[in-house]
Order: sequence, then C-alpha cells, then structure tokens
Amino acid sequence: MRNFDAIIVGAGFAGLRALYRLRNMGKSVLVLEGSSGIGGVWYHNGYPGARCDVESYDYSYSFSPELEQEWRWSERYATQPEILRYINHVADRFDLRRDIELDTRMQAATYDAQDARWRIETGKGEALSARYLVMCVGQLSTTKAPEFPGQSTFEGEIIHSGVWPDREVTYEGKRVGIIGTGSSGMQMTPVVAKAAKHLTVFQRTANFSVPAANAPVTDEEDAAVKADYAARRQQALNSPTGLGFKPNRQSALDVDEAERNRVYEAAYHRLGFGFALAYHDILLSKEANDTAAEFLRQKIGEQIDDPETREKLVPKDHAFAARRPSVDSGYFTAFNRDNVSLADIRAHPIVEFTPDGLRTEEKLHKLDMVIFATGFDAFTGSLLKPDIRGRDGLLLRDKWAAGPITQLGIGVADFPNLLIVVGPGSPSLLSNVMVSIEEQTDWMVDMIERADADGIVEIEADHAAEKAWVEHVNERAKETLYMTAASYYNGAEVAGKPRVFMPYSGGIRNYRRILEQCAQDGYAGFTLRKVPLAQTRAEADA
Repeated sequence: MRNFDAIIVGAGFAGLRALYRLRNMGKSVLVLEGSSGIGGVWYHNGYPGARCDVESYDYSYSFSPELEQEWRWSERYATQPEILRYINHVADRFDLRRDIELDTRMQAATYDAQDARWRIETGKGEALSARYLVMCVGQLSTTKAPEFPGQSTFEGEIIHSGVWPDREVTYEGKRVGIIGTGSSGMQMTPVVAKAAKHLTVFQRTANFSVPAANAPVTDEEDAAVKADYAARRQQALNSPTGLGFKPNRQSALDVDEAERNRVYEAAYHRLGFGFALAYHDILLSKEANDTAAEFLRQKIGEQIDDPETREKLVPKDHAFAARRPSVDSGYFTAFNRDNVSLADIRAHPIVEFTPDGLRTEEKLHKLDMVIFATGFDAFTGSLLKPDIRGRDGLLLRDKWAAGPITQLGIGVADFPNLLIVVGPGSPSLLSNVMVSIEEQTDWMVDMIERADADGIVEIEADHAAEKAWVEHVNERAKETLYMTAASYYNGAEVAGKPRVFMPYSGGIRNYRRILEQCAQDGYAGFTLRKVPLAQTRAEADA
C-alpha cells in the first residue's frame, strides 16, 4: 500500500491548485484523475462554441506573478481549447504531472478512525492511504444522461455535451437535435446551425441569456492588465462575486426609466454575465428584478423574426438570474435561419426515440444526430458517486440524504480529515470559481500547516457548527430571489434530489471574512485533536 500525506481527487483547476500548495509545504501528494487528461470540466466539455462566461484574465491563477505575465490570452472570454491549453501549460510549468495519475478513479474511501487515515480503493484495484482526503471533483462534472423509451433503437449518433468525444464531430448534411437550452445548448446552437442540414432545438424552459460581449484582446489591453494585475486581483477579491466588476450601489428603483435603460444598455453590451450587477438589488428585489428582466425580454424579442417562435423563446416564468443565465454568441438570431426550428417540449413532451428520430406528443422529428445538452447533477453528484465512509462506517450518501451538510462548505462532521474545495455550502457556482478555489485552498492548507505545527492528527467539523452553517446558508438564500425558480442551485435539476439551496449566496468577500474569523478563533467549528477520537474513546472504555 502506498502512503501519502494527502490524496487529491480531481485534476481540474482546484486539484492542481491544491497539489501546488500542498507540495510546496513539503507534503507527499497524489492526485487521482479518472479521465485521460487534466482539466476537469474543460477537458470533457469540448462541444462547439464552449466558452467561459468569466473574463479570461480573471479566470486564471493568481499565485504566480510570473505566470500572469507570461501567459497571453487571445480573447476576452476564452474558448474551451484555450482554457485547456492554459491548464496544461500550468501543469508543465510547475512540474505537476509527476504527482497526477490519470485514468485512475477513486472507487471508495473509508476512514480508519484508529490511525486517523483514509484508506482509498481505486478502480484499478489498488489500495492507498492518506492522512487527508481532498475532494476537488467540481460542481459540474457528473452529467445527467436521459433515458427515453426506444433510445437504444435510434440508428443515428447520440452525444452528451459534458462528455464530448475526443474526435472531430461533423454536422454537414445531417439533421441534428439539441435537447436542452442551458449554457451548453445556447452556446452550441449557433455553431451547429451554420453547418447542419437542419437543427431542431428541444426546449423545456426558455432561459435568459445576454451577449457574450467577446472580442480579441489587443496588445494594448494585455499590457494594461499586466501593468497592474495585482490591483485587478484585489478588485475581484473584494467584489461580491469575484468577477472584478464593481457593483452599482444604486437600486434599480432609485432612478427613472430612461437612466435605468441607459445603464442596462451599457451593461448589456459590455458586462456579459456581469449584467446581473448593473444594480445591486437585481437579485434581492422582485420589483428591481422585473426592470432588468423586462429589458432583457425586449432585447431577446427584438432578435427573433417569427412571432410564434419569439413567444416560446422569451423567458417569462422566472426572475432574471434566479436560474444561472447564459452568455451566448448569436443564439436567438439562429432561429431566424431557415434550417433551424424550435420544439417546445413543455407543451409537447418527448415520448420516445424511434430508429430515425425523436417523437414528441406533437410530431416525429427525423434526426441523424441527437446532442444531450442536459447538464449535470450539480454540487453533490461527483461527491456522492464514490462510496465515502466516515466514522463508524457512515456513508456520506446517507448523511446527505436530505441535502448536503457542511461546515463552511469545507468539512463534514463524522468525516475527519476530509476537505472539500468549492463544495456545497461555499460560494462556488455563485462566484468566479477560480477566486473561490484559491481562497478555499489556501485557507485549508494554512489549517493543515497550523495543525502540523501543533501536533494535530485529526481535523473534524463539529455537528453544531455544520448545522448552524447550513441554517446560515439558507437564511442568506432567503434574502434573494434564488429560491423562486427551479434550478440546480436548489436541487431541481435531478428528479428526487433534495430541494435545498446548495451554494452560499453571501458573496466572496463576506465568505472570506468568515473564513478569516474562523482561523483567528482557532478554527472555531472544527475540533483539532492530537490523539484520534477513537483512541481516546478506547482508553476511556478500558
């Protein structure tokens, strides 16, 4: 059995960041990655049009000024291939690959309470041991793959956007169906539409989307960012979302309609996803949100020629940004093409696959290729996939049967020395996740470093603390409009999943202050033991 100080699960941005920090403090570390390459979500999501909705300069590591200066982003919002090149560059530049084992999935992890170590089983049948188990599995890494009646009889090709094949996919001369209108579906639709013989988009829920506002990065812009990158990083750290945009402190209701529309117009053409920050109360007040939503509905409607299609595509059943809005490059105008049609599967649900297509309650759509852009089992899917057993054999899946319970989104009572990066209960998908990754990773490693100095072998979240944190997460969510819409924020993306609010909506800056206070108070809410609890109990019983 190979033994390590820490085993990290996942070689995406979080896993590489954790590896870098832990190795630099002298720890022996192994990263287990089930895929054949590094990059996590950016390794798998190679669908056409895949692009980040956070500006490239902010969706990057901040730990190395040299890295910041040498990497040259080509576009304001990077495409999937460019992001994948970046993370591979980082792995090579900092010699991270030697501690990463690809094509190696963690099947199970069991906590050895006597030795205060995790015993890990891989899909290759190997047994490993580590003091710390660090889960860096991401929030959008376990795909939802629908199973419709007759699916196995379909004679065409079926692809899921979240596990895009590592080969060229062609659409020329093909009748293509895209099921799903979240970010993946909206980003790929314009690209597929230009090549396919015919494209049918199957929509259950009309979604808000804003223009990607993408553009090439000029040499002058690149030089300006790099001349004062530190200030840009500080601005992101001190913003609510980590996006670097300065939120407008005004209320949308404090100005007249003309001024409000002027602000919205400027945000619409420049901020991309940051449109939600045009006024500070867009996600706090239904009345304020209505002004933003109505502006966007008008913008969306103006792009669509056919009145019937327009009526179906303009979202009306949820507040803007209560579901994560998309950023797109020509999604709505794609429906003006003669070779693109919309199938409303809320009005006419999919009934079955046939050998030559998809049948809805309305008609048979003849297809040669179907692309599932149906998203992910977010936040908890990848954490609950392996068998993770804590103290007394408690299965994490059972502990979270009614929803995830964490202390600060990082630790779980009854699961000592288990640390989660950007897990449920942390800002994660309500933030620039790169800022959250670095913030949480550094805090965790500092805690491990302090524990080492004090002879601590077991770090465990307290039951009372995690209960209080979950209550706080829900209290903050109730201050917003997030719970007014069915979304992956509250578990609505998977049938039967607990309907609880998953991320922390209190903001990056506020969350960091909570982390800092926790550390100053001796890591309040965590119990740090020099002797494993199991040994203490055994001595007491003797």
